[in-house]
Amino acid sequence: MAKAKKQPRPKAVTPKGFRDYFGEEVTQRSHMLGQIADVYHHYGFDALESSAVETVEALGKFLPDVDRPNEGVFAWQEADENDKGDWMALRYDLTAPLARVYAQHRNDLPSPYRRYAMGPVWRNEKPGPGRYRQFYQCDADTVGTASMAADAEICMMLSDTLERVGIPRGDYLVRVNNRKVLNGVLEAMGLAEDDPKRDDVLRTIDKFDKVGEAGVRELLTKGRLDASGAFIDGVGLGDAQADPVIAFLTSKAADVAGTMANLHNAVGDSKVGVEGINELEQIGELLAAGGYGDDQVLIDPSIVRGLGYYTGPVFEAELTFEILDEKGRKRQFGSVSGGGRYDGLVKRFTGQEVPAVGVSIGVDRLLAALREKGRLAATPTGPVVVTVMDRARMADYQAMVAELRNAGIRAEVYLGNPKNFGNQLKYADKRNSPIAVIEGGEEKERGVVQIKDLRVGTLVSQSSSDNQKWAENLQQKTVDRSSLVSSVSEMLKRGSPRLDAEGNIVDASGSLLLPKEYLL
Repeated sequence: MAKAKKQPRPKAVTPKGFRDYFGEEVTQRSHMLGQIADVYHHYGFDALESSAVETVEALGKFLPDVDRPNEGVFAWQEADENDKGDWMALRYDLTAPLARVYAQHRNDLPSPYRRYAMGPVWRNEKPGPGRYRQFYQCDADTVGTASMAADAEICMMLSDTLERVGIPRGDYLVRVNNRKVLNGVLEAMGLAEDDPKRDDVLRTIDKFDKVGEAGVRELLTKGRLDASGAFIDGVGLGDAQADPVIAFLTSKAADVAGTMANLHNAVGDSKVGVEGINELEQIGELLAAGGYGDDQVLIDPSIVRGLGYYTGPVFEAELTFEILDEKGRKRQFGSVSGGGRYDGLVKRFTGQEVPAVGVSIGVDRLLAALREKGRLAATPTGPVVVTVMDRARMADYQAMVAELRNAGIRAEVYLGNPKNFGNQLKYADKRNSPIAVIEGGEEKERGVVQIKDLRVGTLVSQSSSDNQKWAENLQQKTVDRSSLVSSVSEMLKRGSPRLDAEGNIVDASGSLLLPKEYLL
């Protein structure tokens, strides 16, 4: 009888384009999601949690690749007796599901409907550095109103959100433009709606931030050489036809009035172009009335994000501070959020146009920005660890933990092998625990416990080889068992210790904990 072939062990590797998130990152993200939700809720938006899976039919034109429904998204076909089941897909954003939800429940929802949604989305795209196939988004949308007040409100809320999570004024800018103005520019160029060159022009405009004014003109006309020396064919327009596009992209002036005047020149007599300019003026007036200045939200015609998708105003939040890239070169951090008006959102389901406007924030990008600015704690605080000196007295240690938890203090009992006490302290150190609680047989008889400030111990061990001095200092306290909770609370309130300019160890408020003489 043939010997059964041994099955190979599966490889313990993360799927390509995905990654695992551990305690610190999960905690930081959860904290940020809570901050963003607070702002959204404060503005009157209600939470919505829709299914992570939608039918490909429902996603419809919002799919990244409508001709290949299993490309761009993670999709599969439901099995049935005829192998003709529905195509299903993981959501690739939080906007497309909103169209289905609103169309399905519109008779039960208030109008306008204001919702926010947060959660992971999935895109079946080629991964790259910092680019994953699963990431978090935070969206807010208003469905059912064409009022520019909704667009202005989104911009105000976006500004407030960035400041709430720790991006101060001066480090960000929300830029606003309007698709209708660009449509007016295309009309001024003499390009009809069915002219295939319109899409070529839109794609060229989208490269303005990369190639600049001269590069856009070359790409609109005869073509240009790229940085590698390869020639890129132009759209084939004449210089006169390209002029309105250049005027549009360079219309930003020193003040809003000047910008609006330049835009009027760019769109000429185009009715839709003038309508777009009027909408931008309304948004500007509403922002000013709300107290939002040009250092927070700015009308900027150079913003051209997704202009093939949006039907009216578009906006983008950009972080303006500089960082160093992987090669040590300075560059701006860039965009962390975007959105706009898309009035065709629900029409596919109802046959009726429903106006809508929304914004999406990339949480992972925002977290990366805060890390770059040093505004996220490098190491989170772990739990207070109650050490185990006598395995037979586990009930005593569990009682201590229960008291600490009931007082709102994060705490745990060491559940490993308690034989080696040094390993317990190593465990606490790996958990970044601020305090260890110790109760051996002697302490039990005396009715006391020891509480050890591990944060100060870390600083001392880095600065001194005199362990006896550390043992004698007041950072390891013996307290009555009855005062365990109050003593631990008091020690935690001191905050993380640090070295001051003179070399003393002080608490978060600057109060002396240990003189520098102990650190010699």
